[in-house]
Amino acid sequence: MRNGNACWRSFIIARKKQEVKHINSKDKDKERVIIAALKVEGYGIHGFDHYLEELRGLVEAAGGQVIATLVQARRQVESATYLGRGKVEELKHLVQELEPDTVVFDRELSPVQLRNLEQLLDIKILDRTILILDIFAQRARSREGQLQVELAMLQYRLPRLRGSGTQLSRLGAGIGTRGAGEQKLELDRRYIRGRIQEIKRQMARVESTRALHRKQRQRSGIKTLSLVGYTNAGKSSLFNALCSIAHKSGSGQVEADERLFQTLDTTTRRIDLGGGQKVLITDTVGFIQDLPPALVAAFHSTLEEAIDADLLLHVVDISDPNYLDKIGVVEKVLEELGAEKDRIITVFNKVDLLKDYTDTAPKGSIYLSARSGQGLEDLMGLIVQRLQMDKSDCISPI
Repeated sequence: MRNGNACWRSFIIARKKQEVKHINSKDKDKERVIIAALKVEGYGIHGFDHYLEELRGLVEAAGGQVIATLVQARRQVESATYLGRGKVEELKHLVQELEPDTVVFDRELSPVQLRNLEQLLDIKILDRTILILDIFAQRARSREGQLQVELAMLQYRLPRLRGSGTQLSRLGAGIGTRGAGEQKLELDRRYIRGRIQEIKRQMARVESTRALHRKQRQRSGIKTLSLVGYTNAGKSSLFNALCSIAHKSGSGQVEADERLFQTLDTTTRRIDLGGGQKVLITDTVGFIQDLPPALVAAFHSTLEEAIDADLLLHVVDISDPNYLDKIGVVEKVLEELGAEKDRIITVFNKVDLLKDYTDTAPKGSIYLSARSGQGLEDLMGLIVQRLQMDKSDCISPI
């Protein structure tokens, strides 16, 4: 039986090596990654497959290419190595045969798990949390965004310093090494704690400035809109489409593509909705399920500004088979942040990708396509209507 398993494993590895050669011929510059995932009991098949596909998208967004995926079904996580001992051994053989640059695990690893896997596999080990932090580090452009990423990165690394000398020394380049700068790999705990406090002080000053600007806008009487939604739902595309119609430049204002977390730094522009109604519209960072807690805390001030807007446009990719689950993720975060449901307009985007749909949107929502422009005028009219309703509500009867 063991010989049969060994032959089957050799066959699978040979097939994987052929696939890797094909992948490498297409793009030799990308970091080659093996994904290791654990499917615990109670995880629906469809849900797990989507979660795994999203992880592949995160790897690609970070600049890597997935050359193999190893999945283990198990009742619970192994406390010492995340995967079971036999599966870790199988992963070790896969690493030796395919010679990847990195192994990425599908959930956050504990410091003990990270250290043990590093020693057993003798390769750079990353988990989903550091992968997301790395993407944020690549995309952050503003000073505030960079500070937020560095804070989250240091808070993640601090408990993982002990006994992780080989892990840190191995992180010289590539995915998972950005954010706080190259010097972070040699920082001791005292320095890191001091740096965390300094970043928090700098961010407090930035937040004070933000609060002052917010009060100035409120005194000016101009209304505000914020685009929120799951990552890659089309928020930036909708932002550009509205700016092309109603901004004085007549053109898009932010970069938009299909990469996850394309937008990290908030961008605000003034647009004219017609009839003398001018508003400030803000594009914000996208949500994702199981966002690292350190990152949620670091971006809390940014998200707070989003929910303080007069209206929230919750952008949903209606063409995504899992759009209902993603709506749930966003609504949960908005509820945690204290967003009021009656200030949310659900915008079902990408209807141009559907073969057929009912043109009657549910109450409080609208169908459109930011790419084709379908429904944009209706959205602008709905925004004006909602803002006028809010204004009339504020007028007390004599």
